[in-house]
Amino acid sequence: MMSTREIQKILPHRYPFLLIDKIIELEPGVKAVGIKNVTINEPFFQGHFPNFPIMPGVLIIEAMAQVAGVLAFRSGAEGNSVYFMSIEKAKFRKPVFPGDQLRFEIKVIQVRNNIWRLSGGAFVDGKLVSEAEFTAMVSEREL
Repeated sequence: MMSTREIQKILPHRYPFLLIDKIIELEPGVKAVGIKNVTINEPFFQGHFPNFPIMPGVLIIEAMAQVAGVLAFRSGAEGNSVYFMSIEKAKFRKPVFPGDQLRFEIKVIQVRNNIWRLSGGAFVDGKLVSEAEFTAMVSEREL
């Protein structure tokens, strides 16, 4: 398991853009499972939407990509950066509300050289709320 503090040693994201709270499962080169506790004090709820707050789908996808970044880093990309390149087959099945806990399950589809193909699902109470396939590139970290 990895805490937020450990995730921050890997990812450059910080509040309000660090969208994962912990990693609860990680099998290098295979899969990772991350958690996001969705709270009413998230800054995006002020405008999305007043009187009916739902988490923006694009941020759910970004959180999946952040879990994938941790997976790539722990799979041999240490000292490098992981850049999100594309999204395919994104689907949003149910809204995510304050008080929900998102569980992100990310699986590696393929790795060729420095290009990673992954699939991910976001779940609330065991029900699929969003899914996507995406591509990421591992590159030398620029200082």
